[in-house]
Amino acid sequence: MPGACGPLALLLCGCCAAALGAHTHPGEHGAAADLEDGDPGQYVAAVYEHHLISSPNPLAPTSRRQALELMNQNLDVYEQQVMTAAQKGVQIIVFPEDGIHGFNFTRASIYPFLDFMPPPPLVRWNPCLEPHRFNDTEVLQRLSCMAIQGGLFLVANLGTKQPCHRGDPRCPRDGRFQFNTNVVFSSNGTLLGRYRKYNLYFEAAFDTPPDVDHTVFDTPFAGRFGVFTCFDILFLRPAVELLLRDPGVRHVVFPAAWMNQLPLLAAIQIQSAFARAFGVSVLAANLHQPALGMTGSGIHTPLTSVWHHDADSLTGHLLVAPVARNPQRLGAENATGKTDPSHSRFLKLLAGDPYCEKDSQEVHCDGAAPRWNTEAPPVFHAEMMYDNFTLVPVWGREGHLRVCARGLCCHVLYQRPSVSGELYALGVFDGLHTVHGTYYVQACALVKCGGLAFETCGQEVTQAAGLFEFHLWGNFSTSYIFPMLLTSGMTLETPDQLGWENDHYFLRERGLSSGLVTAALYGRLYERDYGK
Repeated sequence: MPGACGPLALLLCGCCAAALGAHTHPGEHGAAADLEDGDPGQYVAAVYEHHLISSPNPLAPTSRRQALELMNQNLDVYEQQVMTAAQKGVQIIVFPEDGIHGFNFTRASIYPFLDFMPPPPLVRWNPCLEPHRFNDTEVLQRLSCMAIQGGLFLVANLGTKQPCHRGDPRCPRDGRFQFNTNVVFSSNGTLLGRYRKYNLYFEAAFDTPPDVDHTVFDTPFAGRFGVFTCFDILFLRPAVELLLRDPGVRHVVFPAAWMNQLPLLAAIQIQSAFARAFGVSVLAANLHQPALGMTGSGIHTPLTSVWHHDADSLTGHLLVAPVARNPQRLGAENATGKTDPSHSRFLKLLAGDPYCEKDSQEVHCDGAAPRWNTEAPPVFHAEMMYDNFTLVPVWGREGHLRVCARGLCCHVLYQRPSVSGELYALGVFDGLHTVHGTYYVQACALVKCGGLAFETCGQEVTQAAGLFEFHLWGNFSTSYIFPMLLTSGMTLETPDQLGWENDHYFLRERGLSSGLVTAALYGRLYERDYGK
């Protein structure tokens, strides 16, 4: 995203911090094999993580001709990917934010890169077939023609301009709006919709639209899709409002230029967490700029994820996978049941079993006399995600821990086959996040620390060896909770169970495939944003 990549490049785009390592989910190969089956309950989607060909000096004045020369280099790559995707039977492809024009422009220097955008609800237009209808629409024309050539729906991001009346108090002084815009084309090249990014992230070149767009579009292969961009995913408007207003939206297309920030907001973490939280599919295309921590794209449903994360190479990557037309939610019914010993202990704790009520101590709730750790783990504070978390260390092979901050208490009931030589901690935060964005967060997080000292808890790590079986839960005061589970090597795992029990939201995992990096419940209290 423009402006997020200069001095602020170690932030989020979202979300920043260069996550190390490269990973393409092994399931991608299995998914590709499934494409030949033609399952009527599925459609085929693609997202392209694009390595940007950028302007050497985005602040310098340039002409429209020079701007088009640069953008056409990126569009040439897009066209190659569309044709490759078409050969794989893809029905919809998504490209990333800023992938055509780049970023770090001023309001003036980006102007030659902007296309004119007529309002799609009012103007039905096929740019490929009607190229001379509007001036300054060369990028839209190429995208429209690509959709026709590939015979697929196409979603891309570009900069657009819209004249406004100087008498309008909302009109900028230069007499035009400049928007960060997603566009959607049908397989016949018709412009179906546009979405103007509402939650800008230090993007001086662009304006916040006067009215929020709740953009949806219909397809013959999967019904209704919603559209939003990058930083929008963290806010009520438009992302959550769109889904609340239109329950028919079962899929989301999500262009992004997202800078990873571990341990809680790596790109693939928030993409998959959104899919689980709202029971939708998320087709997420991230920009590929490893030097800025930008990588991580995926095709996510509530139950499965296929993703690409590569912080080493300088090449783009096309991800193709089948997607269920009607995604199924992950919930409490996905567990083995309430009779297995681990879940029974968890339910006893929630029921207020008197043997299970000591803060920050280990306890076995098996009906016998409790065996307490003679030394309660100390409570400490450390910075995580620029916030002051309250934490307790996770010691021993099994136990129950609780840590509280303000009104939120977080718990973990855990066991592990052996204790690795790593420090893990359970942390809680309940407050207003104020660094590079202002929004209210309630979070419970079980994290691997960066070292053995308490102050390293909250640092970014991507490799871990600690294997756990656990329940993680908290008494959240919001229903908007994003469940996250990330293991060694930037590997996404699907929880075994999620849901509410006795006014507590919980995540259960019965066996990890690799060492735990982060298990988190990331809650958002939208009504308390901006200090309200």
